[in-house]
Amino acid sequence: MKIILFIIALLFTSFISAQELNCQVNVQSNPALDVSTTEKEILQELELAIFEIMNSTAWTKEEFAVEERINCVFQVSITEIKGNGNYKASVQIQATRPVFNSTYNTTLFNYLDENVDFTFRRGAKILYSDNQFTDNLSSVMAFYAFYILGLDGDSFALKGGDPYLKKAQDIVLLAQSSMMPGWRADEKGRRNRYWLIENALQELFNPLRECFYQYHRKGLDKIYDDQELARTEIKEALEKLLPVNSSKPGSVNVLNFLSAKRQEIAGIYKDAERKQQVDLVNMLKRLDPTNASKYQEIIQ
Repeated sequence: MKIILFIIALLFTSFISAQELNCQVNVQSNPALDVSTTEKEILQELELAIFEIMNSTAWTKEEFAVEERINCVFQVSITEIKGNGNYKASVQIQATRPVFNSTYNTTLFNYLDENVDFTFRRGAKILYSDNQFTDNLSSVMAFYAFYILGLDGDSFALKGGDPYLKKAQDIVLLAQSSMMPGWRADEKGRRNRYWLIENALQELFNPLRECFYQYHRKGLDKIYDDQELARTEIKEALEKLLPVNSSKPGSVNVLNFLSAKRQEIAGIYKDAERKQQVDLVNMLKRLDPTNASKYQEIIQ
């Protein structure tokens, strides 16, 4: 059954027009769950249904060539099977974009959403309806599609992702009446879809978006032409996070950005001058003290 669905997915991909996302999808159940053969087949259908909505939906009116599609991966882990087609899951989302003049892909977004409740039954399709909440799963998928498009846009132009981030915010507003987890400000902690987009569009977080643009377009995209200039731009970009962190320490957006870039930054500065390394590490420790020991490895 798994092989048949995979072949269908490949055939489906060859016939759809090139949309904005090139999304790989994997659905697995928690090893602790006792999953019947029938349930496994339903989860395989779920995998194909998520694949279809992410890759075949025209999320924007922009024309994307095949090579311009944004690569992303959705790893869905079913943590609870409640019966009657009701599930609880966590979803790991990762999105990347190529770096200019290289074969290297940088991570734009790497995030674990641990609170996804949804309903899915055999033979169902997941359909996104603009400006309307129809079900939780389609809203979650649409939210992350637009959020990824927003981050990609921000990495190429200052606030270039505005229209897509605002669409993601619209989805949050529509979903709040559903009472499903992940959509509201008053949930425990501030690590959910509501705060991801609320922070992204707050004026207070403008320096983070400026950082995102400068880091990618003026830093990474120039690194193969002028490594020293790129390092300077990247350090200046990261410095923009300091006022954001002072006002909102430990925000999910800043910490998620640093987590996605930690190893990359270490690689960029491994051959830098000692003083440059020390200054950078001291700044990163201020921004993300919980991971201070990991940043210290840059100068060891």
